[in-house]
Amino acid sequence: MISRYTLPEMARLWSEENKFATWLKVEIAVCEAKAEKGEIPAKAAGVIKQKAAFNIKRINEIEAVTDHDVIAFLTNVAETVGEESKYIHVGLTSSDILDTSLAILMKKAGSLIKKKLSETAGILKEMAPKYADVPCIGRTHGIHAEPTVFGLKLALWYTEIVRDLKRLNAAIKEVSVGKLSGAVGNFANIDPETEAGVCKKLGIGPAEVSTQVVQRDRHAYYLSVLAIIGGTIEKIATEVRNLQRTEILELEEGFARGQKGSSAMPHKKNPITCERLAGLARVLRANSMAAMENMALWHERDITHSSVERIIIPDSTTLLHYMLHKLNNVLVNLRINSERMRENIELTRGLVFSQRVLLALTEKMPSREGAYKIVQSLALKSWDRGEDFKKLVSASPEVKKYLRPKEIDSLFDIAYYTGRANEIIKRALAL
Repeated sequence: MISRYTLPEMARLWSEENKFATWLKVEIAVCEAKAEKGEIPAKAAGVIKQKAAFNIKRINEIEAVTDHDVIAFLTNVAETVGEESKYIHVGLTSSDILDTSLAILMKKAGSLIKKKLSETAGILKEMAPKYADVPCIGRTHGIHAEPTVFGLKLALWYTEIVRDLKRLNAAIKEVSVGKLSGAVGNFANIDPETEAGVCKKLGIGPAEVSTQVVQRDRHAYYLSVLAIIGGTIEKIATEVRNLQRTEILELEEGFARGQKGSSAMPHKKNPITCERLAGLARVLRANSMAAMENMALWHERDITHSSVERIIIPDSTTLLHYMLHKLNNVLVNLRINSERMRENIELTRGLVFSQRVLLALTEKMPSREGAYKIVQSLALKSWDRGEDFKKLVSASPEVKKYLRPKEIDSLFDIAYYTGRANEIIKRALAL
C-alpha cells in the first residue's frame, strides 16, 4: 500500500544514497573546520572536498567483511580520496557522524511533514466558514444531544491542527541537535568550537552535553509528537467513518469512477481511507513507545537504540507524511449531505430541545428538580411512544401552568443553538 505512495520527497530523504551523502557532508564539514583552524592542511581539505565520493555497492562489500557500516563507508571514501583521507574522521567516533546526520535528516523530514500539515490546516480553514450555517445534530455518548453546526466540527479540527503545527515546530527544534564530542562526550580529541561551527554550518545546533550519543529523550519527544498528529488524523477519520454509517449518512468519502466497495456486495461504498488512517495511527503510537524505550542506555552509550531507530524514524516520518496526504484527499473530496443533517436533527421528534424546555420551566418554577421531573417524564413518553415532543409539551397541563403557547414555540427554534456559530468559527480561524 505505502510502497505505491508516489510522492517522492520523503522516499529520497531516507534513501541509502542520501544517508551516505549526509554522512559525507558532515565529514567534509569537519575537515573544512579543522583546516580553518590550521589543524589539518588546507590543501588536504580541498582535495577531500573535491574527490570524496562513495559507492553503495562497494560499501556493502566492505561491510560484509567489517560488519560495521561507518567503517565500511569511511574505507570506501578513503579509496576515492587517496593519501589525504588520513585527515578524515580524525578525533571522531561513529556516533558523531550518525547522530549529527540523523539530526539533519529528521529536521528535513519534519519540514516535509509540516508542509503537508499546513495544507491540512488550509483546507479546513477554507471549509469551516462555508458550513457555519449548516445545522447538524451534536452527539454525546453516540446519542443525539443538541443541535450545532457542521462548521464547528471543521473549526475544531482546524484548531487542533494548529496546535499540532506548534508541537511539530517544537519537536523539530528539539531534535535538530548534533554532536562531535567524541567517544564519551568529553571532547578529548576535538574541541567544542569545532563542533559548534560545524553544526551551525549544517543548520543545526550543538548538544549542550552529550555522551557518545545525543540523548534519546529528544527523539522520543519528536516521535511522540508524530504520534499525537496521527491521533488527530485518527480523530477526524473516526468522525467521518461514524457519520458515513448508513443510518446516519451525513458524510461520505469521495467515491471515484470505477471504484469498487466490496467483492460480494456491489452496493457498498465504504470509508476505506479513513479506516486505513485510523489503523495506521496505531503504528505511530507503537513507534513512539519504542522511542521512549530507547531513552535509557548503559552508561555513555550502548546500541540498543540503534537498530530500533533505523526502523521507527524513517517509518514514522514516511507514514505520517503519507497519512496527511491521504487525509487531505479525503477532506477535499468529502461529500457533505446537509439535507440529511437536517433530517437527523428531526429524527427524535423534537427531543433535542428538551434542555430549552427545562431552562424555561426552571425560571418559572420553585425548583429545578421539579422542572426536570416534568420534562423528563414528557421526554420518556415521547421516546417510548414515538410521539412528537413539542405536542406533548404543548398539551401538558403542568407545563401550561407556567408557559404560554408562544413561549413554547420559541423553545423549539433551532437558531437558538446555531446563532453564535459564526462568532466561534471566526475566533477559531483567527489563530
